[in-house]
Amino acid sequence: MPHPLAPHLTDAGDPNALAEGVWPASAERVDGRLRVGGVDLERIAEQHGTPFLLVDETEVRGRARRIREAFEAAFSPEAGGAGVDVYYAGKALLTGDVARWMRDEGLRIDVCTGGELAIALRAGVDPALIGSHGNNKSLAEIEAGVTAGIGTFVIDSAIEVERIAAVAERAGRVQRVRLRISVGVHASTHEFLATSHEDQKFGIPIDEAPAVVARIRELPSLELAGLHTHIGSQIFDHAGFAESARRMLALHAELGADEPLPELNLGGGFGIAYTAADSPEPIEAIASRLADAVRQAAGELGIPVPRIAIEPGRWIVGPAGVTVYSIGTVKPVRLADGARTYVAVDGGMSDNARPALYDAQYSARLANRASDAEPTLVRVAGHHCESGDIVVDAEWLPADVEPGDLLAVAATGAYCHSLASNYNATPRPPVLAVADGAVRVLVRRESIDDVLSRDEGLAASPPAGTEAPRPDDDTTGAATA
Repeated sequence: MPHPLAPHLTDAGDPNALAEGVWPASAERVDGRLRVGGVDLERIAEQHGTPFLLVDETEVRGRARRIREAFEAAFSPEAGGAGVDVYYAGKALLTGDVARWMRDEGLRIDVCTGGELAIALRAGVDPALIGSHGNNKSLAEIEAGVTAGIGTFVIDSAIEVERIAAVAERAGRVQRVRLRISVGVHASTHEFLATSHEDQKFGIPIDEAPAVVARIRELPSLELAGLHTHIGSQIFDHAGFAESARRMLALHAELGADEPLPELNLGGGFGIAYTAADSPEPIEAIASRLADAVRQAAGELGIPVPRIAIEPGRWIVGPAGVTVYSIGTVKPVRLADGARTYVAVDGGMSDNARPALYDAQYSARLANRASDAEPTLVRVAGHHCESGDIVVDAEWLPADVEPGDLLAVAATGAYCHSLASNYNATPRPPVLAVADGAVRVLVRRESIDDVLSRDEGLAASPPAGTEAPRPDDDTTGAATA
């Protein structure tokens, strides 16, 4: 029976077990201790401290390869397609190493800020393989992209047509662009994750697209590569993608009647399992059924199947990540509907904002030991001064959970480091990678000095305990004048 305080949870079962598909494929217990990529998480904590985000490089690379191969097969010429380009959505997790992994696995990179563009370029990614998103690109960001020679900009508004054209003209370039369309498909996801309905900031409504496309085609410094849409995030099946594709192909046919459009970007948003209750459709099935929908719609419209692009991010890095915390306090709380135990850790909303933003659910397990104790319902809370600072809303842990235990939270590879902040002047944790049984640092841990370094009001202040004596201090024992 579900617990009244956590009706979404499955039965308690074994509070030591690792749900398949939620944890990294390499996660296992050895003598009760949790390992990822063959390395003991407690040993990593001893070397690097807590909290830390660990990503399994082998799994990230494998998932990048798997989704690329699935869509390449589904949209191959042999299958009646015209090929596919897979862009890694860098906003999920972008570091120099991650960008190189994606490049090495045959993916392009999608960025949405000047900072993300700088990471990709400094990592050595070919600018021609970079796409730039964003609903309010600054002139500086546009100029940086045009100067670098990036492959495409995704135009999000009519204003951006003029801005990008002007920058490209000054640079003496013809800039390839795509136009983002709001197709009106409501993804089955959280309201703030559904990004292709009418009342939101992204894209251009279908009925406004012809005029914007006509303006793009008037400008010699722009080349229209095709259309783009994105219906949301954390979507578990193919149905929404297929319906969006049908609507986009109808518009693609209309706007390409006189001047062909070579490409159609269908975005990303492929979901992953955060808990045992989640059951996303296999990516191979999504790719195959989406390709079927595209071929059918193109056939009905009497047009060739265009080259397709997709933009996965979370699907690639999310399941490969685990965040490890130290437990500080354990506090049982009696409630009218039962009892739960608050387990407080040394991180929180500054390293994982998703529960506060989206009511996101996560799975957690003790990392330093297994236990024969009965399962008890816990809520994992962070250390920030906010009642909404919850890391895991509800989970079953052994009843003997205690201060000093290590707690691992699964599926944190996406949007945790990217959304991390210095709230409460908290240094951000490191990002570590494990591969071939070895751990290395991708992004180092911040220090208090890092956090304070931008505060100009503290620039001339000495560290606490080293203040210079005041003039009226008698530090020598001599009488003051």
